[in-house]
Amino acid sequence: MTRRLVYIAFGAAVGVLVVHRATKAAKRFTPAGVQSSLADSFSGLTDAVRDFTAEMKVAMAEREEELRSVLGLDGSHDVVDYVDPGHTGGMEPDVR
Repeated sequence: MTRRLVYIAFGAAVGVLVVHRATKAAKRFTPAGVQSSLADSFSGLTDAVRDFTAEMKVAMAEREEELRSVLGLDGSHDVVDYVDPGHTGGMEPDVR
């Protein structure tokens, strides 16, 4: 007799678990559940794009600073050499 009660209690517990999981799965496929799932997905995508954009801005600023330093546009080379007006900087036309 006690054996039957154990099996009945075990069966009831498994039944409740199955119904609970089935209800949860059914709610995911309702319009509200699908909308919630899509909203979560787009929220994650938006965060990823925001992070990527922030990282790109930092990288661009670093690269711009590096280029300015290499090209002498960072303010450290403000002295301009006198250039002879007749000097073409080695860009004379080829007259052959």
